[in-house]
Amino acid sequence: MEAVAQKEAIKGGEFLIRESEYQEVFIPEEFSEEQKMMAAATQDFIDTEITPNIERIDSLETGLMPDLMTKAGELGLLGINIPEEYGGLGMSFNTGMLIADIVASSGSFSTAYGAHTGIGTLPILYYGSEEQKSKYLPKLASGEWKACYCLTEPDAGSDANSGKTKAKLTEDGNHYIINGQKMWISNAGFADLFIVFAKIDDDKNLTAFLVEKDFGGITMNDEERKLGIKGSSTRQVFFNDTKVPVENMLSERENGFKIAVNILNIGRIKLGCGVIGGCKAVASQSVNYANERKQFGVSISSFGAIKYKLAEMAVKTFAIESASYRAGQNIDDKIEALIAEGMDESQAKLKGVEQFAIECAIIKIHGSEALDYVVDEGVQVYGGMGFSEEAPMARAYRDARITRIYEGTNEINRMLLVGMIFKRAMKGELNLMEPAMAVGKELTGIPSFETPDFTQPLAEEMDVVKKLKKAILMVAGKAAQIFGPKMEQEQEVLMNIADMIIEVYVAESTILRTQKLISQTGEEANSVFTDITKLYLSHAVQKIKAAGDEAVACFTEGDELKVMLMGMKRFTKVNPINSKNLRRNIADSMIEQNKFLYSLYG
Repeated sequence: MEAVAQKEAIKGGEFLIRESEYQEVFIPEEFSEEQKMMAAATQDFIDTEITPNIERIDSLETGLMPDLMTKAGELGLLGINIPEEYGGLGMSFNTGMLIADIVASSGSFSTAYGAHTGIGTLPILYYGSEEQKSKYLPKLASGEWKACYCLTEPDAGSDANSGKTKAKLTEDGNHYIINGQKMWISNAGFADLFIVFAKIDDDKNLTAFLVEKDFGGITMNDEERKLGIKGSSTRQVFFNDTKVPVENMLSERENGFKIAVNILNIGRIKLGCGVIGGCKAVASQSVNYANERKQFGVSISSFGAIKYKLAEMAVKTFAIESASYRAGQNIDDKIEALIAEGMDESQAKLKGVEQFAIECAIIKIHGSEALDYVVDEGVQVYGGMGFSEEAPMARAYRDARITRIYEGTNEINRMLLVGMIFKRAMKGELNLMEPAMAVGKELTGIPSFETPDFTQPLAEEMDVVKKLKKAILMVAGKAAQIFGPKMEQEQEVLMNIADMIIEVYVAESTILRTQKLISQTGEEANSVFTDITKLYLSHAVQKIKAAGDEAVACFTEGDELKVMLMGMKRFTKVNPINSKNLRRNIADSMIEQNKFLYSLYG
């Protein structure tokens, strides 16, 4: 698929200081017929192989999950992003996100699938030698072998580089002997290949190794008893004098931590995108139940309180979908540009994702929290039945909770994304200083009374986003000025700023998508999406103002605080909307269809 129109390739994080136009962004309605066919085939696999066996999966029936993974491999689903020369389909990054989106509704299978195709396969694709790629990737793409990723340890979670697992070179120099313990390892119970992170001797940083199960010296605890995703294999893994050939070191010595960080960027954006299918499924089930459930002689879907919930499900789902595929295409465009410049394809893919690491963290945070909201309200729509294991909401509720934890907790990701923005600014990669200074001057200057041109659809909403970006620059700039190098210690303030950044990116993505839809099929055909967009922006403004007000009160006082609060008020000033009517319009469309608002692939 061709890259979307670009006036100049956007950099990761640059959305904060650059006005975007709808012609520049990709929207999911633009997926090609080939991509839609792949999506439809994936949905068919979920409907025929996963959904009917969900109870068997959750009971951890011996052999079932690996069998399902093998079937997925036979359909090509495990090799979406693996090049054809290694047995994959060689499709784009955004296509891989689309498949993750659809698999999302499958609960435990989604975890097994993501662990295998993401953190279990991509380190080899991006960092492996030609011999390693040729040996392992075809087996992983076909499903003949299953993979897992062994990073976390009892005392090394978010601080992954503090792991204690050790590797020591044998006297003959032919093998490394690995000893140590890993925990929370997805797919461990049936994996054939373990990507293991260990420190050689007294190294400061981790080194990665490709460890085949048949190398020996690998033992495991029983399956973990988990709150959710009960059907995914999760075990502690022990390496006891595990003998690994020296040629199975992945990349270079002490490059393991870098591998872990970069692969997690990919995992983050795919996890964030990988909630969309689940959100849509829960929304459809909730609408269906609300239409069938009668109270006081009418369907509960006729009640305003229920319509509120259904509409908010749609709003949050549409928003994260808009942001996810916008970022995914930015990554694809960057990869293509780097390849055109002569960069090796594997390196280009890695650098493409690394460039948009800020957006990856945003998508992970927002997506996981959107899913949590949707499933929570799904339980509420079902009422008492929502608390019963006989209805689908209990499983959805349990399975969703992990998404805010793995691939880095949302708290860690919030601090990371702000830290990355500041670091890029300090390196001169993002010119934040000039826009921040301009905002400072505007804050103490006389407000403009010019009337902007709001004749284009959602132009007024885009003007609001422009002002919200000024609010972020004001707060972040002042915080950086006051705290300087100690900024990373101010975690509460960092998380306030992160919330502001997340909401701006998602709100802008939502507006741009709707503007592009209107340009293609007209305002009338997209009236419900316009309602969604206005409602989401209203939420974003409220969240940004609350987060900004809280942040500035943490590091300013007196007259300076008053000026900052006045700035927040100025930059978050919006015209009120009739949110009740907007929600009812959105909900009524869902109620009439008896399902989620739309389908992208049939």
